[in-house]
Amino acid sequence: MPSLRKLPLSDPGVPDARTGFRFLLWLSFREGKGLAAATAWGILHMTAVASFPAAVGMAVQSVVDRSGSRLALSGGLMLLLGVLTALGDTMLHRTAVTNWISVAARVQQLLAGKTVELGSVLTRRVAAGEVVAVSTGDVEKIGWFVEALARFTSALVATVGVAVALVVYEPALGVIVAASVPVLALAVLPLLPAATKRADLQREKAGKATELASDTVAGLRVLRGIGGEELFLDRYRRASQQVRTAAVHSARMWAAISAVQVVLPGLLLVAVAWDGARLAMDGRISVGALVTVYGSVAFLMFPLRNFEEIAMAWSFSRPSAKRAARVLALTRETAGGTAVFSEGSVAPEEAGALAGEMYDPESGLRAPVGLLTAVVCGDPDAAGVLADRLGGHSPVRAEGEASALLGGQALDALPLAAARAAVLVQDKDPVLLSGTLTELLGVPSSGRVTAEQALTAAQCADVLDALAQSAADPAGVAGDPMSARITERGRSLSGGQRQRLALARSLIADPEVLVLDEPTSAVDAHTEARIARGLKELRAGRTTVVLTSSPLVLDRADLVVFVDEGTATSAGDHHELLRTDPRYRAVVTRESEPSDDRDPGHSPVTAAVAGSGAVPHTSMEESA
Repeated sequence: MPSLRKLPLSDPGVPDARTGFRFLLWLSFREGKGLAAATAWGILHMTAVASFPAAVGMAVQSVVDRSGSRLALSGGLMLLLGVLTALGDTMLHRTAVTNWISVAARVQQLLAGKTVELGSVLTRRVAAGEVVAVSTGDVEKIGWFVEALARFTSALVATVGVAVALVVYEPALGVIVAASVPVLALAVLPLLPAATKRADLQREKAGKATELASDTVAGLRVLRGIGGEELFLDRYRRASQQVRTAAVHSARMWAAISAVQVVLPGLLLVAVAWDGARLAMDGRISVGALVTVYGSVAFLMFPLRNFEEIAMAWSFSRPSAKRAARVLALTRETAGGTAVFSEGSVAPEEAGALAGEMYDPESGLRAPVGLLTAVVCGDPDAAGVLADRLGGHSPVRAEGEASALLGGQALDALPLAAARAAVLVQDKDPVLLSGTLTELLGVPSSGRVTAEQALTAAQCADVLDALAQSAADPAGVAGDPMSARITERGRSLSGGQRQRLALARSLIADPEVLVLDEPTSAVDAHTEARIARGLKELRAGRTTVVLTSSPLVLDRADLVVFVDEGTATSAGDHHELLRTDPRYRAVVTRESEPSDDRDPGHSPVTAAVAGSGAVPHTSMEESA
């Protein structure tokens, strides 16, 4: 008997994601026991219901023959069949729903595991709206097909059994029924391609509308600021109307299929009743036999509805399974087809012991052990690519290209869990999950850094005050900021507040190597200076790489590396590079043209750097 107590699954398995059909087949085999149990209960239920016409026919014939004993026997038989029908129906529903939930949970676990495995690579390969559609509606449709498979199997067995029994019991009418059943079962096949096409169009429109809604909500504050809110809402309204129109067209086709499934069995029922009545009047069959045959044909309308359901479930689940399989088939591969992360020789639990210099062979960047290394990129877009590469998040590497090394150990030689535990990358747009601040900061960590220390280093005092006010009681007394709820993606906070909470979360994790991509781009200069000081103090003895062009952070770094056109061209102290590297000076001071013969002391900005280290910084706390 399948049970929901096994959820979540300890091992959801390795899916066959080559095609949508193979994925559905794999899921069906994985839920084999549950499907077998549901099929057995379904057969019991169908058999009991199919036997009722025989019991009723026996009762009618016993009345005609004035046989009290047979009437009592038929009454007892109907009582037994009623009990079996109730038992079979109850257990079928229970096992079928269990199968549905189990399949949906298995697919969700597989998708969640794939999301963790791919990280930021996922949204580069698949649109965010499609990921949302697969993780919600598609999961339910896939579970529906696997769950309906058991009911269809039991209905098929019952239909064949009733047709054969009628041929044996009353050949004159049974042959008509047996010949008509395949026609009834296959009558909807010509309509299925059109229904499937319309259903696919509806899902395509719905996926685009979901993606548009997700993008609109994500940028709602910005849209309001530039007055583009109504424009995007109009776009979503149009997309929503297209979804509605497609859904109506799809529903019409399925209504036609349902009508066929009602009309054709109805015509068969009329034909059997007409011919049976004629045979009974001629005395060639008894009244009880006529009632039995009529009731059996009427019963066939019940399992035939399951034929329609499996056709509908297949039509809806096939593209859903195809999309899910496409996501599950994504891997971190090189151009030659070799997986980036192998099983490796380092166990995940040993990841914390990994240490050493971080080295990127492609750019030549070296981040010494235990130092705060700041990296300045001539191309701002290259910073994110470099950060991904240092964390092993690059989607595709060229054949033979070496991965980033940690202590001489290639990241792609480590198990994924070990690489993630050793190196943590915080990108320039970190995501905050909804929940309390305690839950947000409750990440796996070494235990060396407390939440209070991390929040202090990230300069989150004003964030805590704002959260305390949001958690205030009706009397206006400020509540505990750690229990205050943070909305989805931290939308109730400013950009700088979100950025600092994300930094605090990364500091609590305390990985051996922490890579930060523009961690202070949304805060003001005074806060940025304090964050730079707190970051260096808290990460003392740990390897930290900060990709930034902020002079306030660069001035605190132990080592500054300048990466120009993908190659580390110079390294040293911030002030030294300002004096000796014109390209570096142009990027940091925002000069329009680097000049080798320009005296940095003659530049107001450079003079400030050389003199006091307090360079004016243009970034301001964002409101969104």
